[in-house]
Amino acid sequence: MQAINIHIFGHVQGVGFRYSTQLIARKHHITGVVWNVSDGTVKIEAQGAEADIEHFVAAIKANPSPFARIDQVIVTAGTVDENRRTFRTI
Repeated sequence: MQAINIHIFGHVQGVGFRYSTQLIARKHHITGVVWNVSDGTVKIEAQGAEADIEHFVAAIKANPSPFARIDQVIVTAGTVDENRRTFRTI
C-alpha cells in the first residue's frame, strides 16, 4: 500500500475536475479524498497498490476533465490511512 498527496495548479475548479478525479480513482481502486483549496488549486490524498497509484497519477496528469487546464502537478509522499475504504469528494 502506498499513499501520496497531489497538488494541482491551473484552471481546475468549477470544471468537473474533482468528479473526474473520483471516477479515475474508482477505476484504479484508489481510496482517498479530493477537495478544492481556497487559492484555486485542488488537492488529492490517494492511496492504493503501487501500480494502481502510478496509473492514477498518470491519468490525473493527462487531465481527466476536458474543461480543466493543468499548469503544474506536485506529487509528494503521504501517510497510509488504514481506515479509508472509498474515494470521496469534499
